[in-house]
Amino acid sequence: MNDMTPIAKVQTTLKDWETDQEVRWCPGCGDYAILKAVQRTLPELGADPSNTVFVSGIGCSSRFPYYIESYGFHTIHGRAPAVATGIKLANPDLDVWLVTGDGDGMSIGGNHTMHLLRRNLNCQIMLFNNEIYGLTKGQYSPTSREGTSSPSTPMGSVDHPALPCAFALGSGARFIARGFDVSKELPGVLKAAHAHKGAAFIEIFQNCIVYNKDRFDDFAAPKGAEQSQLWLKDGEPMLFGSEKSGGIKGIALDLETLMLKVVDVVDGDWQGAGVIVHNVRNKAIAHMLVEMPFGPFPMALGVLYDDPRPTYEDAVLGQDRQAREGKAADLGKLLAKGQTWTVSGTAADPA
Repeated sequence: MNDMTPIAKVQTTLKDWETDQEVRWCPGCGDYAILKAVQRTLPELGADPSNTVFVSGIGCSSRFPYYIESYGFHTIHGRAPAVATGIKLANPDLDVWLVTGDGDGMSIGGNHTMHLLRRNLNCQIMLFNNEIYGLTKGQYSPTSREGTSSPSTPMGSVDHPALPCAFALGSGARFIARGFDVSKELPGVLKAAHAHKGAAFIEIFQNCIVYNKDRFDDFAAPKGAEQSQLWLKDGEPMLFGSEKSGGIKGIALDLETLMLKVVDVVDGDWQGAGVIVHNVRNKAIAHMLVEMPFGPFPMALGVLYDDPRPTYEDAVLGQDRQAREGKAADLGKLLAKGQTWTVSGTAADPA
């Protein structure tokens, strides 16, 4: 663990996190709602604009640093994790947020995202997933569903889509969460991610109003949300639905197949129905939740997995302190170390 002084909380408001830049996304884009959710959440975290850094790659989502009154880096395609790692190692006291998209973070930047997660850098990664390339005019992306028609797949995509949360969990992430742009629960998910010490990965479903409009209405629309959304809370049973919309249901584990199943909950007896109590440290159940198919099951939202371990920067800086212990800095001695030689005398007479 490092011996840095804890960051003091400061008093700010939403206005303190707004910049003088014109917010330039398409009217109706889900990015507006995510931006406001973040700007509302930062004051509640006691975050300090002078100690906060937003780092992004390329894509619609990556305009984010322009609109947050803090330090920011708009970097290159897929490389935001590398820049964020350098920032955190240079000054581990900084509060680092990554903003990426399904194209930026899962395609060209997939390897960088993987290494950031397995190293467990202490930061928050927000991956905006609109299942399309919005900035470059609507080509299909790594997360686009099979059959997606786009300029690059006019007959429909035949690719099996990547699942960002499954990718993150498989890469060694210790915090996995999901939300969507207009959800009132999103600030709570962001707070949980910020409280986690380590790489916190949040997939945020985001509506692309131009190229993939209403793609997530099957679970994100207010109508029918009780039946289509499973909001997970640690220590609480996995229940969804309502008496007015088909009855209360829950998620149980089929002990014969070791697979999840939907069960009916009669008279509130969720224990009798075998409904699972959510445990954010249970990685096996987290794997099942991130791959739980929507349709037969509700969409699993909230904090799916949260099991901290020591961070990358703590380990690196710990090694650095250990290497320097009891030693004095001497540049001349360092330069003379190893294979060195001295040239003396004069050049031979060319004649």
